[in-house]
Amino acid sequence: MIEAPIKEPRVLDGPGGVRVKDVSRMFKGGVQALAGMSLHAGPNEIVTVVGPSGCGKTTLLELICGLQQPDAGDIVAAPAALMPQRDLLLPWLSALDNACLALRAKGISRAQARTTVLPWLHRFGLTGFEQTKPAALSGGMRQRVSFLRSLLAGKPVLALDEPFASLDAITRLEMQAWLERVLESEPRTVVLVTHDVEEAVVLGDRVVVMSPRPGRVMETIEVTLPRPRHRTHPEVVALRERALNALGVD
Repeated sequence: MIEAPIKEPRVLDGPGGVRVKDVSRMFKGGVQALAGMSLHAGPNEIVTVVGPSGCGKTTLLELICGLQQPDAGDIVAAPAALMPQRDLLLPWLSALDNACLALRAKGISRAQARTTVLPWLHRFGLTGFEQTKPAALSGGMRQRVSFLRSLLAGKPVLALDEPFASLDAITRLEMQAWLERVLESEPRTVVLVTHDVEEAVVLGDRVVVMSPRPGRVMETIEVTLPRPRHRTHPEVVALRERALNALGVD
């Protein structure tokens, strides 16, 4: 059997955007993560992706970021930064120095990186915690530092993998509202994976519902409500029910 050549993701020029078309990805042992997966996110759009565990959502984000390569199909994306589900903060560094890592990776000196990042920490509500180690930060604070590190990578696309999954319900709601405010002032194209259907509807311009593995699109739901969106708004409730129905949840 002759295997098809692996297709490298192509890079979009311009302000940002993602296009995934008929992408398939198979791992060793015959495990197929994705089969004919397609989605698009225009510049500065937020596309949320929901689906059952193991349906290939994280694989999709890694493909968009160029950390994996598709076996078939086509991916065209502006340069992207991945924020994984775990914050991956270095325990021996302060909040300030953890946030500086994206700039240090570009060769910027420690002193210059700190000068640049310090106002951002204040803007992100972390005044007074600049020198605090991750173990002493709350879950929401850790996620803010992790998101800031991703933002400072300077990529036009952010791939967010369950960014609020580890947070308690109240903190999760607070972080959703916080993320909306940050993206309003610092717009990016965002592809956000979540298991929370309500979160997907509240945050997304478009909700992509994936099938069980191998992952493919079962339904794409356009969300036209202006932000901020209230969870009790009839259209939010209706769209949430539509997404749940697509997932086979009554």
